[in-house]
Amino acid sequence: MATTSDISRGCFIRHNNELVQVLDYDHITPGKGNAIYSCKCRNVETGKQSEIRFRSGEKIDLIRVDEHEMQYLFMDGDFLVCMNQETYDQIHIPKILFAESIQFLQEGMILKIRFDENEKPLNGSLPQYVELEVTYTEDGVKNKTLKTAEVEGGIKIQVPIFVVNGDKLKINTETGEYVERVK
Repeated sequence: MATTSDISRGCFIRHNNELVQVLDYDHITPGKGNAIYSCKCRNVETGKQSEIRFRSGEKIDLIRVDEHEMQYLFMDGDFLVCMNQETYDQIHIPKILFAESIQFLQEGMILKIRFDENEKPLNGSLPQYVELEVTYTEDGVKNKTLKTAEVEGGIKIQVPIFVVNGDKLKINTETGEYVERVK
């Protein structure tokens, strides 16, 4: 069984019969007493974030996770139908696993899906960047460096004032921020 020294960002642990992913952690050594691991975690089922504290050396239930690349085919209600790139099996993946980044999803996109030992999907991620065309943008205002633009899919983002309709933009899917103009 694993101990607190095995904790890392992105790892999955079972705590109080709930599966959580460690988003960030700190190793705190107070002046008196034992060291503490303070972990910022997200519940895989509900998406709720919480902070969990462990004593140094405490045993934890670390979960083994497999990552597969899957191609997004189409949406079926609250699920995405994805195809495994190696076995060509089609699997229904809950949309909630992608959180806010789901707005950048496009047909044929290759996704990374993580599964637990029971082949249950835990979380998923889109490619870090997508390239989308600007469909509408406001005129630039003097003394301002940013303006609002709408890209394919009706997504609104903040862009520099030199961006015009028809430009292709590189956008970070995790933050939803403009990265650069693509030629």
